[in-house]
Amino acid sequence: LGLECIVYMGEVDVRRQQPNVAAMELYGAKVCAVTAGSRTLKDAVNEAMRDWAANFENTHYVLGSALGPAPFPDIVREFQSVIGNEVKRQCEERGVKIGAMVACVGGGSNSIGFFSPFIDQKEPRLIGAEAGGIGPGVGENASRMTGDAARDGIMQGYKSRFLLDDDGQALPTRSISAGLDYCGIGPQLAALGKSGRIEFTAIRDEEALEAVKFFAKNEGILFALESAHAGAAAMKIAREIPKDQAVVINMSGRGDKDVFITSPVFRPEEWNQFLHAEIERLESNKDIHDAKIMTK
Repeated sequence: LGLECIVYMGEVDVRRQQPNVAAMELYGAKVCAVTAGSRTLKDAVNEAMRDWAANFENTHYVLGSALGPAPFPDIVREFQSVIGNEVKRQCEERGVKIGAMVACVGGGSNSIGFFSPFIDQKEPRLIGAEAGGIGPGVGENASRMTGDAARDGIMQGYKSRFLLDDDGQALPTRSISAGLDYCGIGPQLAALGKSGRIEFTAIRDEEALEAVKFFAKNEGILFALESAHAGAAAMKIAREIPKDQAVVINMSGRGDKDVFITSPVFRPEEWNQFLHAEIERLESNKDIHDAKIMTK
């Protein structure tokens, strides 16, 4: 369409999600690494909103998560509901009764869309998996609906549950998954959590990594680290669901984008050797340098 696309991404996330960055640039987007604050998702949102505010006459802010000022939560929920609608239709066609639906929750786009057609029903159980990080302490996780660190607040144009200090400033967060490493949650998800319709659980980094390995080995599916949080939560509650009912996990992303994060954990020696070999190859290969000059 000839529209310029500028993507703001925290510098930390740019480094740990290079496959995603490379893909966006190949598609023609300009990726801007944000170096302010914690250099993760929260700060990327801040920079995108600053750009929008400064250039509103010829710029539109596109928000992928189910949060932010109205009408963004409604827009994202409605578009993402295609996921939940398809799950509902396919299960009805096959006579499958759903006992529980499980999705990871950062801002909440995949989960609210996945849950959407079932929210007004009493069943099935709806379970949201938050980032438990490395522990329960401040700065060790990104759990807004579990634990006791979150509070109601207003940030980035919307009211919801946030990890905030006594002055209302965002607390640091931590998660092995870039998409869950955020201090807030979509307001609709927060309300549904408070009402009890959605159950929330915190999944630690090591549990998510174990889920990646489990589903790869047993199902031949490589979960993204975000989605692996949902996989781990499903594994926890599977025994609670009757055998004649299904547990549906929303795999919201593929794990190939996380190779820079998972390889050092799963294959540390091989990954170290690979990186050193690549550095040596790049430094000694003049053909690559010449090809770049010709391309320019």
